[in-house]
Order: sequence, then structure tokens, then C-alpha cells
Amino acid sequence: MAEIVGAYLCTRRALARAPIAAVVSEQRAQRSRSPPGRSDDPLVEARHLGSAVTRTLALLPGDTRCLARSLVLIRLLARRRIPARLVIATRTTPSFAAHAWVEHAGLPVLPPGDSSFGRIVEL
Repeated sequence: MAEIVGAYLCTRRALARAPIAAVVSEQRAQRSRSPPGRSDDPLVEARHLGSAVTRTLALLPGDTRCLARSLVLIRLLARRRIPARLVIATRTTPSFAAHAWVEHAGLPVLPPGDSSFGRIVEL
């Protein structure tokens, strides 16, 4: 839990001073500081971490919606040398909405939203 809260605080600071692509790069730079993941299946470990991030950030004040969760998870996965992509998508009907999630090996780690969302960028 402490690692997640620390990653969230670092992420919030990074978002306040840099564009999203730079923040994703900074999150991935954490890679060399920790040993590889502990699981034989990186997707299982990624989903476990995604669940932990969602549960932990739900307890914190501030904006902990999909983009914050995704960026924190990217950081944690990078520290464990588990490759992941940030996906940002939008929809225009019935009203405009945006959503972000994380994928590993093309499979969602965090909920990708419904089929009405169209991908606009993958980082």
C-alpha cells in the first residue's frame, strides 16, 4: 500500500509539470530500480497490482480516476520490468467521455470500458 501511495504522489507531481507522454516516460524510467516481477505469469501479476491500485486509490482524496490509476500502475509495472501500454480512448455519444486503462501483451489489466470508446492514443 505504501508503494502505491508513493507512486500516486509522484504521479500527481509529474502531471502538474509535464505533458502526459513525458509522464509515461518518467513512470517507465523506474524500471531499473527494482527486481523483476515475482510471478511466472506477468499478466497475473499485472492484474493483481491493478486490483491493488484500484482498491488503494479509492481510499485517497483527490482525483484517483482512470488516468491516475493507469499511470500509477504503469509505474509499478515498470519497476517490476513488466511491459505495459497506457491506452486513452474517447466516445462522443451519447455524451463525450474519455477513459484510460493499461494493457499488457494486448490484454487489459484495468477495465477498458465498453465498446463505445475508440482508442485515440497508446503510450
